[in-house]
Amino acid sequence: MARYDLLLKGGTVIDGQRTPRYTGDIAIADGRIAQIGNVSESEATRVFDARDLIVAPGVIDLHTHFDSQIFWDPWCTMSGWHGVTSVVIGNCGFGFAPVAPEDRERAMLTLERNEAVRATTMAAGMPWDWVTFPEYLDSIERTPKGVNVLSYMGLAPVMSWVMGLENAKGRPATAEEQRKMGALLSEAMDVGACGFSAQNMGEDSVQRDYDGTPMITDIMAADDLLHFARVLGEKGRGFIQLLGGDFDLYEKVAEVSGRPVIWNNLEFAHDQHGNTYGFYRDILKWLERGNARGLRLYAHAVTCDIDFHFSLEDFNLFDGMKAWRDLTLGSVPERMAKMRDPVLRDALRAEFDRLAARRDRHPDKPVPPYLYVPEMRIAEARTEAVRPLEGYTVGEVAERENKHPIDAFLDVALSEDLGTFFTSLAPETSADALCEAINSPFVLPGVSDGGAHMKFATTGRYPTDFIGRLVRDMGLMDLEQAHWRLSGYSAMAAGFTDRGFLREGAPADVIVYDYDALRSLPPERIHDFPAGDWRLAQKAEGYRLTVVNGEVTFEDGECTGATPGTLLRHGRTG
Repeated sequence: MARYDLLLKGGTVIDGQRTPRYTGDIAIADGRIAQIGNVSESEATRVFDARDLIVAPGVIDLHTHFDSQIFWDPWCTMSGWHGVTSVVIGNCGFGFAPVAPEDRERAMLTLERNEAVRATTMAAGMPWDWVTFPEYLDSIERTPKGVNVLSYMGLAPVMSWVMGLENAKGRPATAEEQRKMGALLSEAMDVGACGFSAQNMGEDSVQRDYDGTPMITDIMAADDLLHFARVLGEKGRGFIQLLGGDFDLYEKVAEVSGRPVIWNNLEFAHDQHGNTYGFYRDILKWLERGNARGLRLYAHAVTCDIDFHFSLEDFNLFDGMKAWRDLTLGSVPERMAKMRDPVLRDALRAEFDRLAARRDRHPDKPVPPYLYVPEMRIAEARTEAVRPLEGYTVGEVAERENKHPIDAFLDVALSEDLGTFFTSLAPETSADALCEAINSPFVLPGVSDGGAHMKFATTGRYPTDFIGRLVRDMGLMDLEQAHWRLSGYSAMAAGFTDRGFLREGAPADVIVYDYDALRSLPPERIHDFPAGDWRLAQKAEGYRLTVVNGEVTFEDGECTGATPGTLLRHGRTG
């Protein structure tokens, strides 16, 4: 009888620990790596010839929003297609627990605009067989999964549960409310949460509630955030994810908690939300200073190019601008009426011109995505009238029709009931800047946002882009370093205790790929979401096997249907 279930024979092993690569066999049994070395083929039930292929640990995706999608897409496919074997959900303070039954619809609406997943999709796809956070984790645990899942407790639902939505957005917590919220976080940590998360971008946050107001944690009081940090300090475990620009406050959070803080986002022009937090070198210096004095601060870097493929039916990433929010709240007919309003049009043009003038005065500063409207290209028309414009930029149409670019943009979209698809090119990032940032000792690659923004962005492809473009094509680091950052280092920063590396006895989360063939395929719209909904996605080419807890979940890009994933309470199996 065979000793091993699967033998990966003769591959180039890169173990996620920065060990120099070597050729060897990896034998897997009972979901774990049983032996690394020279193993006879006769000892395995299945032998996979890995000669001339890379064998590496599965990628750990620390920033996803699969909190709802995991229930209808067990493989979290926007990540799973790209070699990810473990995901962290509950980022940015968002989540669905605790939520009372009467508040479920509002909770889903909260994330409809913010994450561009329709509330009807979530309602059709989620079992809602929980109220509390412990019950939510139990639901995740009994749901078949093709990836491993670790979960933050998002602070927004906690604050809404204790304070009520309007109070949570309107004032600081009382001492008694802080005590109750701290108790909920403590309970969540006891049942296996990995820590807490919060989006903290202020009144002008680009990620808004469905009614256009900021999210709860965007405007939460600093003392409330510090109270949650104290809870983790008392627990002595867990970590924290924060998104925003209050660097002094985030240092205090790290001090008070004594726990690692993963800060989002290190970027070079703007991230997928349209945010920028300053010059990347200033942020690297902040990380160096903080870590030098004993704080554990990591930056999560946006490492793949960010381009958009969108229609104005769903696009929301200009939401940091009040004029845009005013225009785009409501149903499609309501929005169309506002887009025709000359007063609101004037406000949009004025904002564009103001930002353009600022860019001209400060050409070294990052450019807000709104200024890329003239470069956006008409990619796909719905009508014969607009089809001749396919391939032209908005700026070219504006010049031809003697219009302001904003007018040309909106007029084309309005002529097709907002159904026209546009594309935007990714801002150029210098190779030197990328190299400096991704090789910083305190920077982790990622910010996939898997499960979010899936009507117009596909940043879940970042592992393939990191290996194929930054490492293979640009030579910015070697593969040993790359897989350490994608897996081993990410695991350590996030409190995973038993995976992120290839080691005898470790759970067998493994990817096998053809280094030369690895690439992302073109974006495509896939109609596979509940309630007849669709998503924008990018699959990959070059991955031969993805193995989760010893079972093959993808082979040559095709899902096997296996669901060996597990809920990682406290960052570990069991």
